[in-house]
Amino acid sequence: MSSAAPDPDGNDGDDEPAPPMPAGAKNYITPAGHLRLRDELHRLRRVERPQVVEVVAWAAGNGDRSENGDYIYGKRRLREIDRRIRFLIKRLEIAEVVDPSAQKDRERVFFGATVTYLDAREAERTVRIVGVDEVRPELHEVSWVSPVARALLKAREGDMVELRTPGGPETIEVLRIEYRDA
Repeated sequence: MSSAAPDPDGNDGDDEPAPPMPAGAKNYITPAGHLRLRDELHRLRRVERPQVVEVVAWAAGNGDRSENGDYIYGKRRLREIDRRIRFLIKRLEIAEVVDPSAQKDRERVFFGATVTYLDAREAERTVRIVGVDEVRPELHEVSWVSPVARALLKAREGDMVELRTPGGPETIEVLRIEYRDA
């Protein structure tokens, strides 16, 4: 059994790991999330990568590369950028854009819903259910495959649903369901 060694530049060849999705599941994403990923891809290709290439070329012209911090850091940053570009291209190719504002059944929780619920400790929490590639925890966004989203999916206001947590199952109550624009 052999293992691949990293190349001389330290590149292990691994692409960025994709967030987990159930086998055979579609890669749902909101229009805003799709736009953010496309914008990031554009910025990496057209702005960041050319700037880093320029620095690496300049640093390479300065002689000994073994102790040249600009060269070493630049090459490492190029690998990071290239890895992220490959990841974004793959994810955008398989993305299925779902517009939450087009949801017809607004009485139930589906992809893109903003849901306010009461947890087992009587604390009111609000989450927005989005795609695995667009989650921003600081904005209370959760992936549609996360435990809380899976518990809430298809529920209606007033429903009590079971949330499976590492500490055991908890009952949560759906208080409000909204479908907002991005």
